Amino acid sequence: MSAPDSDLFFTSDAADDAAGADRAPRRPADDGPSASTTVTARVPAKVNVQLSVGGLRPDGFHDLANVFLAVGLYDEITVTPTAPTEGPRITCSGPDTHHVPLDRSNLALRAVDALALRHGISPDVHVHIDKDIPVAGGMAGGSADAAGALLACDTLWGTRTPREELLAICAELGSDVPFSLVGGAALGRGRGEVLTPLEVGGTFHWVFAVADGGLSTPAVYRECDRLRERRGTGSGVGDVPEPEASPVLLAALRSGDPHLLAANLSNDLQPAAVSLLPSLGDTLAAGREAGALAALVSGSGPTCAFLAEDAASASDIAVALRDADVCRDARTATSPAEGATVIRAEV
Repeated sequence: MSAPDSDLFFTSDAADDAAGADRAPRRPADDGPSASTTVTARVPAKVNVQLSVGGLRPDGFHDLANVFLAVGLYDEITVTPTAPTEGPRITCSGPDTHHVPLDRSNLALRAVDALALRHGISPDVHVHIDKDIPVAGGMAGGSADAAGALLACDTLWGTRTPREELLAICAELGSDVPFSLVGGAALGRGRGEVLTPLEVGGTFHWVFAVADGGLSTPAVYRECDRLRERRGTGSGVGDVPEPEASPVLLAALRSGDPHLLAANLSNDLQPAAVSLLPSLGDTLAAGREAGALAALVSGSGPTCAFLAEDAASASDIAVALRDADVCRDARTATSPAEGATVIRAEV
């Protein structure tokens, strides 16, 4: 799979002219009927095959060299119109949905509001999330839902927002949201929102061990800073080397060789995640003992990712992890996967 040469750069003024627009919100029907009355978008999870974390910046963020791979675990986001002026509402089904906020703090509803503001329309829509991506698992499930809601509403409302504007809105919503829209493989820089598409030369087979409970991403970053201070290396921008993507890892992705990729996986947040949830150490060890080529915490955790040689090996590792009782579930998936995609549009 080839990759474009140019970076996808997203600024912080995603809805620039819309934010200051002096006009009353309108219904999409003001410009004629929408082409669809129900739209469903499918959006993938992600795994970070490299997550290098820079020092703590004055604004509270960290610079990253973040190599994303989209994987074939998906949430589906379905949007349907609600009554005029009713505004948006959200429902959710699937595992662990009691952890999903059903108010405007949900990234999917924030995406709906941002797109409606961009076009000066009233966000009268029901968003339903059918979850299969682990909740609070370090696989960007919330970011995926935001990207899916954005694409689905753009289709439902017939707003035909240019791709670069959708990506800019994504970047305003969160660091992982742009990649959830794009999918495939990409290097994320800055906070992770400045993306360079990457070439992948084959299919990689994964097992994901889903933990009981979740980890707070901000808490994991704080623990990363604390551990660095405890080691005496310092945690600020001046103390930590600027993060850079590994050339060998990028070459491994291009080659499609799982052994070469396994030898170069890395996650600077893994020690922090294990410090906060020590049982992850047992999960990682069990996956290695079961034959995984490599094991790492996915993103900020607590989901653990295991790279397998092939589909049969992945199935065996998943069974072994379940039998070892070191995780709530073990799921197999392949990468790369397509980004957010409309899979149904009903009239």
